Amino acid sequence: MNPLRYLFIDFNAYFASVEQQLDPKLRGKPVAVVPTEADTTSCIAASYEAKKFGVKTGTLVRDAKRMCPGLICVHARHLHYIEYHHKLIEAVDSCLPVLKVMSIDEMVCELTGSQQQREKALALAHQIKSTIAKNVGEYLRCSIGIAPNIFLSKTGSDLQKPNGLVVIEPKDLPQCLFKLELRDIYGVGHRMEQRLRASGINSVQDLWNADKTQLHKVWGGIEGERMYDNLRGEFVYSPPTHKSTVGHSHVLAPEYRTEEKAYAVLHRLLQKAAYRLRSYELLAGAMYVKIKYFNNARWSDEMNFTATNDTVHFINALATMWKRKQPVHQTPLKVAITLFKLSEEKTKPLQLFPFGRSSEALNKAVDKLNSMYKKNTVYYGGAHEALDSAPMRIAFTHIPDPEIEGDE
Repeated sequence: MNPLRYLFIDFNAYFASVEQQLDPKLRGKPVAVVPTEADTTSCIAASYEAKKFGVKTGTLVRDAKRMCPGLICVHARHLHYIEYHHKLIEAVDSCLPVLKVMSIDEMVCELTGSQQQREKALALAHQIKSTIAKNVGEYLRCSIGIAPNIFLSKTGSDLQKPNGLVVIEPKDLPQCLFKLELRDIYGVGHRMEQRLRASGINSVQDLWNADKTQLHKVWGGIEGERMYDNLRGEFVYSPPTHKSTVGHSHVLAPEYRTEEKAYAVLHRLLQKAAYRLRSYELLAGAMYVKIKYFNNARWSDEMNFTATNDTVHFINALATMWKRKQPVHQTPLKVAITLFKLSEEKTKPLQLFPFGRSSEALNKAVDKLNSMYKKNTVYYGGAHEALDSAPMRIAFTHIPDPEIEGDE
């Protein structure tokens, strides 16, 4: 029988909870964390008091205010979320070593020896909760799942929110999973749900009853077989992942919703992405640019080039794509830029001639100055009109390093 090997921690309504911890006036009240003060943007987090009214991540602010008349909108403060993230890691680590940080609001610990006994695992979970409340803050609540593998422990953490604690043992399977919807299963998104239903799998019970061959076919590879084993609590090896893209997106504040300002924000995002790329010691061989407009109009373009991490090279590529852009007679709402086709910097061929070495020296000098002093101490002129736009942001799977991406 598989022992209880993992303890998964999910911090409930994380951004909103940090805001409630920081500001006692927000406690017990419906709170939405927003990227900018505009009704046309979307909520990036909601407190449980707001969730009771149907407000959730992705809800338009104007709709959220209609659904919840007493809603308090708070401008996101990402540096605080990163600071609390590290405090939480330290608190958990003092009780049980953190095996892996999964995202800004999730982490997993491994249980060993006698810790795998149900009662001792539960005692550790309660210790973690009380340590967080005492050392970090009582409004930083978490749901904990304990199970034989990471997949089921994450599932357990989702079963009881907020402030839940669920143990899934082999004897509980599969019945404890059957109350879930397909979309509740980690790894089943909208498209995968459609593929499952097209294959006659319409419930979690159907998913459990499917064999490995069928799931291999639905997933189009070994991930289907991993799903089969994950559901049964088996240990599933996950190969290390490699970064495939570096990029940024940003919802434009009202004062930046013109073509010229949108281009300046793209310029700023590109310079930030290039800085990150060099910090990872990576090169990019392609770039993708996108603008989303009101009324669902969109523009996008991409360009391939010799692998590089030179900011000037990227700026020239952006300028080329911008010149061939056809006019869009709508108001720009969101911009995004992505560097992809990544490779390690050490794979770059040695240069026989000194062409390009001056740009390498320039990039190093700019990076050094911006790391020593306030960000934007040195920048390329295309971003001048957007220096106050697109500050550091957290994606739930990317936790920024303030030394590299911070704005102070």
